[in-house]
Amino acid sequence: MFKDFVSFVRKIYQTSSFIPLHEPSFFGNEKKYLSEAIDSTYVSSVGEKIVDFEKQISQYTSIDYSIAVVNCTSALHLSLILSEVNEGSEVLTQSLNFVAGCNAISYCNASPVFIDIDKNSLCMSADSLRLFFEENCEIRDDGFCWNKKTGKRVSACLPMNTYGFPSDAKKLNNICKNYNVPLIEDSAESLGSFSNGSHVGSESIISTLSFNGNKIITTGGGGMILTNNEDIFKRARHISTTSKLNHRWHFNHDEIGYNYRMPNLNAALGIAQLEKLDEFLIKKRRLAQEYHKWGERNGVEFIKDKKSNSSNYWLNCMLVENVFERDKFLKYTNDNKIMTRPTWIPMHKIEMYRLCFRMDLSTTDWIHDRLINVPSSPI
Repeated sequence: MFKDFVSFVRKIYQTSSFIPLHEPSFFGNEKKYLSEAIDSTYVSSVGEKIVDFEKQISQYTSIDYSIAVVNCTSALHLSLILSEVNEGSEVLTQSLNFVAGCNAISYCNASPVFIDIDKNSLCMSADSLRLFFEENCEIRDDGFCWNKKTGKRVSACLPMNTYGFPSDAKKLNNICKNYNVPLIEDSAESLGSFSNGSHVGSESIISTLSFNGNKIITTGGGGMILTNNEDIFKRARHISTTSKLNHRWHFNHDEIGYNYRMPNLNAALGIAQLEKLDEFLIKKRRLAQEYHKWGERNGVEFIKDKKSNSSNYWLNCMLVENVFERDKFLKYTNDNKIMTRPTWIPMHKIEMYRLCFRMDLSTTDWIHDRLINVPSSPI
């Protein structure tokens, strides 16, 4: 099977050279728009390209407000602040996750609580979330949700749309509403993914996107905060720009702020990339179909969309029999210059988060032992 997979991937990508996991594609107006930004002399955190990029992301996602920032980690950090996550509180999240989410929680001096995932979507399990609340939580006279076991306030829930596969955000949000806990969607990997006709992030009070160099579109480095709440939008804009008060010459600030705004140069690249997003999505979904067909021929399972969803298939995910087969496959493919990787080490196994409160994470551990990301650049 290993040899057949290598031949299959090389046939798709038509190369004998190294095949990366996901590389950016530049064949549109990138140089033109970058030159326009340079010619304008606005190359930092002010400029027309930033405004245009934000408007276009809102138009594409049908989410009212977008705030461009330097990366998705900063977007997550601000989203938690805007949701009033504070010192000593807890944020519910997935253990199967990139470390940025837990780090952003730590920046707020809060603690992650780990909820298990759904085996089919790789996203937060609604059943595990509901069980957490039922077994551990109560709403007190102050109106907040408290973890009876730890004595800490549950201040937010941060699920991830993992590898571009939409979570059941509507169900997660309904559960959270019963306990007065705001939902924030980490959609870093999921621009172009839809659930029941709505773009991911539409169900939550705040969501985030990433435009890192390995994402479906890139700004080199960058992120976005999205919300339908005008008050959240205004405060996000304010604190992401050092909380500077508007004045023609005085520099005054009314609260602790952050220098998190995206530079105009990066936004220029993003606009050009966004023009090609629909084309990228067609190519990536076609590639996913080819992987699924190969899997059916060879008895290998791939993670697939639910019928009501449309994933961007940012990274295609295959499942093998066990951790030993996973490691042999990873070595064989990488030895043959085809980049593959396992999923992230679950956060509950990372040193700084291993003592955090958690639910049963048997599905997370099962997936970690078997999942492999395979080359997914649009072709």
